[in-house]
Amino acid sequence: MTADALTDVAGVRVGHATRTGGGWLTGTTVVLAPEGGAVAAVDVRGGGPGTKETDALDPRNLVRKVEAIVLTGGSAYGLDAASGVMAWLEERGRGVRVGPDPAQVVPVVPAACVFDLGRGGDFRARPDAATGRAAVEAAAASERGAAVPQGCVGAGTGAVAGQLKGGVGTASTVLESGITVAALVVANAAGSAVDPETGALYGELFQGRVRYPEPEVHGAALRRLAEVAERNAAPPLNTTLAVVATDAVLSKAQAQKLAGTAHDGIARAVRPVHLLSDGDTVFTLATGARPLDAADPLALNEVLAAGADLVTRAIVRAVRTATPVDGPGGSWPSYGELYGGR
Repeated sequence: MTADALTDVAGVRVGHATRTGGGWLTGTTVVLAPEGGAVAAVDVRGGGPGTKETDALDPRNLVRKVEAIVLTGGSAYGLDAASGVMAWLEERGRGVRVGPDPAQVVPVVPAACVFDLGRGGDFRARPDAATGRAAVEAAAASERGAAVPQGCVGAGTGAVAGQLKGGVGTASTVLESGITVAALVVANAAGSAVDPETGALYGELFQGRVRYPEPEVHGAALRRLAEVAERNAAPPLNTTLAVVATDAVLSKAQAQKLAGTAHDGIARAVRPVHLLSDGDTVFTLATGARPLDAADPLALNEVLAAGADLVTRAIVRAVRTATPVDGPGGSWPSYGELYGGR
């Protein structure tokens, strides 16, 4: 029995900290690696990224493993959430050893942010170190293989996908080789997840099980979106973030290749992508429990393909599980509200 989530990669845990009400509509999500860390990499393709410690993940550089990855709202201000995660890890001696004492560690905590400033009504209501600490504590307290809350939680609390409410989504699969691959996304795209001609989700077109809305339903949705567009400010900076995890044994270079190909999953589900106003960023984690087939030089290919497919599926879930918001910072209908769920 699996959770069909990032936590299906053994040892990986996910925690959310969510702030709503009183001007707040934001939060932080922490992906906590197994103790001892996981091989990590990143690929940044958006023109307006907000990130922390991504240079450390370059395969040419020293750091090989990380203990956690932070996805957060609050734009660049929200990157302060990583400080709370660092403090939590330091207290437990988890990080890069820099001295003879086991307590002398520097936790490397890569982070990326989405733009959600002011969406709850208060521009200054954004995640901080305490928010990050709350999210990592939630991750640590979760059961092994636990289901991951989706929709408007954590870093997806204030997310918007085009004109619709965005959020967090996750998905996983087990390959024929027995290797598990999983993805978690925060869908906060400047582009749209919906085909404007039909109302179908782009991501479902690639999944081969799309259900087209009735024309009258789509027409009513377009009229509603036109109404709320007059109220909402144009999104200045939006981003789709993802973490793709696997239990395969990967080098940092292989993990970076996985991060790069996973961006194809965003391109299938959101149009357009990787704009100057986006900060699209994909992290990867490899826990190293299952070796690739050494006799097959192309064994990595199935992992690469699965990573992209799962990012697409996770974006669809993020949009489908999101709930509408109508507050002082703006009004964003959900896909389910406009088109119905299933």
